[in-house]
Order: sequence, then C-alpha cells, then structure tokens
Amino acid sequence: MNSNLDEAPNRRRSPFCPNHCAHAHSARHLQSHRRQAVESLLELGFPYSRKLSAHTSCVNALAFSSIDGRFLASGGDDLNIHMWDLHEEEVKTPCISFRGPRRNIFVLSFSANDRYLFSGGTDDLVLKFDASTQLERPLNPQPPGSPNWIFRQHKGSIRAIAPHSVQDEIFLSGSEDGRIFRHDGRAAPNARIRAQDTIQLMSEVTGVEFHPVMEHIFATSEAGGRVCLRDLRMAFGPLVQRTGEGIVHSYHTKLSRRRTPSLSNPETLGISFNRQGTQLAVTMLHYFPTIYNLMDSDPVAVCSAPNLPDGSPVPRGESTYENSCSTMKQGSFGGPGLDVDTLYAAGSDDFRAYIWSLPPPAALAAQRTFISYEDWDAGAHSGIVERTTGPRCVPAQLQTPCGRLGGHASVVNTALIHPQMLLVASAGIEAGIVLHGAVDSLLGGMEPTSPHTRKVGELLIEAPGDEDETIQIFDLYACLVRFSLLCLQTPSRLLRDEAGADVFELRQWSESDSDDSSDSDGESDSDDDAEMVVDF
Repeated sequence: MNSNLDEAPNRRRSPFCPNHCAHAHSARHLQSHRRQAVESLLELGFPYSRKLSAHTSCVNALAFSSIDGRFLASGGDDLNIHMWDLHEEEVKTPCISFRGPRRNIFVLSFSANDRYLFSGGTDDLVLKFDASTQLERPLNPQPPGSPNWIFRQHKGSIRAIAPHSVQDEIFLSGSEDGRIFRHDGRAAPNARIRAQDTIQLMSEVTGVEFHPVMEHIFATSEAGGRVCLRDLRMAFGPLVQRTGEGIVHSYHTKLSRRRTPSLSNPETLGISFNRQGTQLAVTMLHYFPTIYNLMDSDPVAVCSAPNLPDGSPVPRGESTYENSCSTMKQGSFGGPGLDVDTLYAAGSDDFRAYIWSLPPPAALAAQRTFISYEDWDAGAHSGIVERTTGPRCVPAQLQTPCGRLGGHASVVNTALIHPQMLLVASAGIEAGIVLHGAVDSLLGGMEPTSPHTRKVGELLIEAPGDEDETIQIFDLYACLVRFSLLCLQTPSRLLRDEAGADVFELRQWSESDSDDSSDSDGESDSDDDAEMVVDF
C-alpha cells in the first residue's frame, strides 16, 4: 500500500520527505559557508580604501540606492548632488549630477524603487529629483539637473527625509521647526499640506525613518531627546481620529549617574533601522551609539571604543570614538553579503569611522543586567545609568570595535555600510568621499589605508611637489572656512567645541522639565521604569 501511494502521480510531496530535507540542509550549508567566508573577510576591518573626488567642499550626506546599492549619492556645502555608479569597473567621476539647493545639503534619500532622489538642508526646502529617467540613459557624465519638485512647507532646516518602504510617491519630512509632514505625490500638483498631514512635536525633529518591513510604522527622534515608534494610521488624519501623536512605543534615553543630582537628557542626532527591522540605533550628542531591540524600551547595547580592534586598550593620549561636534552625524547597520545585519558603523570626531560587530538581538538582550535602585545607589555599579526611577538597566558594552577606518583629514559625519558589497562609504568635513573595502579588488582596485590619522589640532603640512596633497589641503581649508561661517550664523546648533565635555553638565534634566516630564501619549515615568547603565 505504501509503495502504491509513493508511486501515485498526483501525490503532493511531503515537506518532510528525504529529498526536501536534503535540499533544505544543502541550502543551510551553503548559507553557513557563505556567512563564514564573509565574516572571515570582515574580520580584517576594511583595511583598503580609495577616494572619490568631485565635490569642492564638505560632503555632509551620503545615500546608497535602495534596490541593490548600485548608486551612491553624495551632497554637501558646494550645493551639488553627485551620483556614482559603483558597477563601473573603476569609479572616477559621477555618472549624474543634480543642482538645486540654495544652501548646504544635509539629507539625501532614495525612494523605495529608486525612482526619486530627495534632498534637504539648511534652506528649509525639500527637493525631489526624478532619477529614473537619468538612470535609464547611457551612464555618461550629464550636466547638473534641476529638481522636478520643490516642497516649501517647512520653516526651518530639513533634518530628515523618510521615503516610504514600498510606495515611491509617499515620504515624510522633518525639520527644526518641529513639524513632520506626510507627502503623497499622487495628490494634485502644488497641493497645500493639510492639517491632517502634519504632526507638531515638542522640539526640533532630528530623525524620521520608516520601518523597512511594517509599512505603517515609522520612528522619530527629537532634539529634546525623545525617541518614539509611531503608527502612520494613528499619527495622521483628522484630529478626532488621532491617538497620542501615533506613538505606539517609546524608548528610554535619559541618563543618570550616582551622586549626580540631575539626570542627563542627551540630544538625539539621528536614528536608523537595521534591514530586518528588529533593531533601532540612536545617535546621541556627547554619548555613544545606542542599540535598541524594536519593542524593548531599554537599550540592549552601547557602542564605545576604549579598546583597539585587537582588544588592547587605546594607548594613553591617543584619541578614540567621540561625538561632541554637533554636526549631522549619520550611522548605519549593515551585513554586506549576508541576509542579516551584523555590523554597525558611525563617524567620529577623531577623524575616523568606527565599525562594531553586533551579536544577535536576543544575545544582546541576554547580556544586559538590571540592578535595583537600592543596590545601584549603594555603589553596586560605578557606571552611568539611564532613567528616572525603578531598576537600572545595564546594556551590553561593545567596547572593542572590529574596525577603525582612517583615510580622513577631519571630522567624519557619515558612515554607510553597503547592502551587498564589502564596502563602507564615509564622508565629513572635507571634500573627498572615502570608500573602504574589506578586499583590495573592489571598484577597480584599492590601496592599503595609511595607519596614520591626523590628530585633532595637528596642522596639515604640504608635501613638496605633491599636487594631490596640495589640493586636499586646499579643499579641507575651504571646508573649514565655510563651516566656520555657517557656525557663526547658527553657533548653538552646528558646532560646539566641547571635546571630552560631561554630558551631565551640558544636558541636565530634572522631573520639573516640562518638555519631557511625561510622554504625549499619556504615559509618564513610573516605578516600573528601568535605567541604562553605561561605563565610559
């Protein structure tokens, strides 16, 4: 009987049959082998690099195209937006250029299917370029193109542009005016933003990101320190249908320290999701990149760098990761060649980019501990903790980066990990973009990155007869002059020379602070709150 059943022509094959199991086992084996091969290469820490040169001033924003990262967009103080084709045998010049902003560019984003490229900056405009028609043309240098659409609704510098994870026509924009707008390109041209498409937050918007999987969910960060997960359906629409600004989850970001009377409320500079949408990273001024699991209010890890990649302490007197210059920092998750993100990268004030290897979310959560207030107050832990009452949460301390990326001559603001290639792009207060590779054969060839990194305060000395070095020095000087002039216009927002400053002195917070004493969704700090403990 079993034999006849096995020979039945229309019989559906059981998912547990030997052949199916063999195929599944083979697939898992290949994935495991690939993961081991990639991770062995990543252990080298991206030791090779080369520069892309087209900008004439500071490069503040970078973005990889959404589908496969083929194109890298760059923009900055020279008001040009360049697109580089990373599939070229040797990338030397931009394949497409755009122009349109009146002032410095700080934000670039591709739409979900790469049809549009969005730009924002200090001129309070959101620019939308139709990149699809340009990308379909032969990839030869083109004259700079103007934006196809200009959005003028904001009354402050643009800090965030979040294209929808599926729809090309939908995106969110956030500004220092504290407002988040929902835009839909399917609406009538030049239609005014309606009240139901606006959220007014408590302080300046510093970050907006759509969840990569759940298309109705997005995250926001504010200069006041608040970081929230929101539902599009609850955040926008008629006021009678809104619920608590759409907040579905809030993250704990306040710091407290034993024998320090006031809490610290670090300014959040930006946020980013990993590709799976299981983790959220928060960049904080005068603090370290902090990792949260999606629906967990307490952080699971803090990324610092008191150690070198080999595990030994950073030599006395040598600088390491710091984020005290309030430029527009942008970090990123990544797992090039892998199906999950296992890395996090961030730029630093010590003229480097840093990369940390991340254990799985569950493993990170298991590494943290909770300490009762009584034990903490009695001295059971000497670190720094986050939250107002209740037990203190001690996140995992990722103190040994897997890579310290050089090649820069000034502050690094942006570090982006390519989604597929073993590549990291970084840029900052200089005119060049540095591409870092785990192997030397990428993009037509890379050279080993010089181990020397200019120290903060160290003057650049021209190498006689070295024209390239002269140009780099001139570009850096032009960047610094332009940056200084910009800071004279808005000194409190763009540059504070506070290296090594105490975040508890600069960002004090107490229960009486009106902007953070309670969450807008009606939830306030309670005895169930746990605080984050972090060692500096």
